[in-house]
Amino acid sequence: MLRGIDVSAYQPSDYDTGGISFVFIKATEGRSYVNPKLAAQTKTAREAGLAVGFYHFLWPGNLTAQAEYFVKHAPEKAGDILAVDWETTGEGTHASNAEKDRFIRKVKELRPNHRVVLYCNRYYWLNVDTTSYAGDGLWIADYVTAGEPRIQARWRFHQHTDDPHDKNVADFPSRAALRTWAEGA
Repeated sequence: MLRGIDVSAYQPSDYDTGGISFVFIKATEGRSYVNPKLAAQTKTAREAGLAVGFYHFLWPGNLTAQAEYFVKHAPEKAGDILAVDWETTGEGTHASNAEKDRFIRKVKELRPNHRVVLYCNRYYWLNVDTTSYAGDGLWIADYVTAGEPRIQARWRFHQHTDDPHDKNVADFPSRAALRTWAEGA
């Protein structure tokens, strides 16, 4: 399995890339937030030769506008992965299953040559999700042994801890295999 991290404005622009093969970078949230460190964090990843993904924190409502906002701000390079972060918002709400599914499909329509994956935690996957639709792959958060999330579904990425930052593994035998998958959208 490959090791990776995900970063947002809470992490430095020049984060440590040693020992990792991929990074997911928060790009946007809702229809008004862009990560102020997006360009610098992307530069760090590209200079290190990492596979790069970008994610959007999904809010309920205005799915088309959110998808358009995300693809407008997320860098567009062949092989980049796009992800929707589906969880509870700061206001205690969350997008519905139908909204989550429509968002993934809309992003895929807007960026047909990119893999689009769903990020959610184990509770959401088992108790909130009713469609099991994850686009091109599931990125599951479950803070247990790396690579052993407690779900039956096939997953591509597993966030296994947030201490001292979000650490992930990817179910690919090599960085080349990850890139081949990402480019095969």
